[in-house]
Amino acid sequence: MNQLHVVTGAGPVGSTVASQLVEAGRRVVVLTRSGSGPDHPLIERRRADVNDPAALDDAFEGAQAIHHCVHASRYDARTWRRELPAAERTVLEAAGRVGAVVVFPESLYALGPAGASATMTEDTSRNATEGKQGVRAELLRARDASSTPTVSVAASDFLGPRVLTAVAGERMVPAILEGRTIRALAHLDLPHSFTYVPDLAAAMIRAAEDPQLWNTFLFAPTAPAPTQRELITALARAAGVPVPRLGTIPAGLVRALGRVHRDTREMAEMLYQFTQPFVMDSRRSEKLLGLAPTSIEDAAHATVQWWRGHLEAARGAGVQSRA
Repeated sequence: MNQLHVVTGAGPVGSTVASQLVEAGRRVVVLTRSGSGPDHPLIERRRADVNDPAALDDAFEGAQAIHHCVHASRYDARTWRRELPAAERTVLEAAGRVGAVVVFPESLYALGPAGASATMTEDTSRNATEGKQGVRAELLRARDASSTPTVSVAASDFLGPRVLTAVAGERMVPAILEGRTIRALAHLDLPHSFTYVPDLAAAMIRAAEDPQLWNTFLFAPTAPAPTQRELITALARAAGVPVPRLGTIPAGLVRALGRVHRDTREMAEMLYQFTQPFVMDSRRSEKLLGLAPTSIEDAAHATVQWWRGHLEAARGAGVQSRA
């Protein structure tokens, strides 16, 4: 129970992994450039740059597992290619020097549009070559080639506490709580998998502590895919409020805006996830991990509760700043 786990990054995944680890009695160090992370007496927060081998050698000493949850500074392929491969190489080399496994939260991007055209499984080809999808495929190949043991745990769009910049984050939940119209991407009534972040974190921790799962590509336990309409309805039900007015942002409009707006262009590249069913089947990984996904209803309840607290805290901070 005195095993040391190091978590790089303190976003929704890193913070959730760190919190679950200390609840299980593990020693945890969280590394970020700012020294941020969950406020818990059993979590040690350190300032460190994951591109600095010397800093990692010091931080990784004695670690059994590294949970590498750092992402790029911007959502575009150029930034990903500039930042992510170098950081992963440094982390893998440092982990190898101390004999630790590295566990990565992964997306489904590497499967590309072709792989996403049918129900996705752990065996679906991860051969994307273009854009952000191609970067993710290259990262997976580099992990496979590394002498350091790794596990990649893939998730679909995030749902859950601490999730802000996501389809099921600030685009949905505040609007539901405030009774505002929601305009979903492309289609309201196509099935689309959403992974509850605590389920992803639990899978990463379980995989880190089972050497039989090392050097594999797994799916995070993910509930049967709802449509965007069904997810919004579940969130509204959990909040005890009426389902808001619903509309869509047509795919053609997103593509047209993407011709002149960089951030929208990056979103348009991923539209295939919302113009056709986007469904992952995690049953094989669930069996290997001994874990089951949280139901959409329970995930919606926890998500709404977190958002209510988050919005209340933000309002309180605004009042204090004006005082």
